[in-house]
Amino acid sequence: MAKTLELQFLNTAGKTVKISVDSPVEPVDQTALNAAMDQILAANIFISTDGEFVSKKGARVIDRNVTEIALV
Repeated sequence: MAKTLELQFLNTAGKTVKISVDSPVEPVDQTALNAAMDQILAANIFISTDGEFVSKKGARVIDRNVTEIALV
């Protein structure tokens, strides 16, 4: 079971852009997460193909299960 923390932002074009963090510490501290996302926006170090990150959209933990299927 692989878990990923996905940080979602909006760029200048109004499109959603994501930053993924593998194996996040759980439970996620909402206050720290909010502060980290604010710092990412303030630092303005990331840019997408459609422009700079301008606001927070959301965050979520994604739990991915992979089941191999044997081919006979």
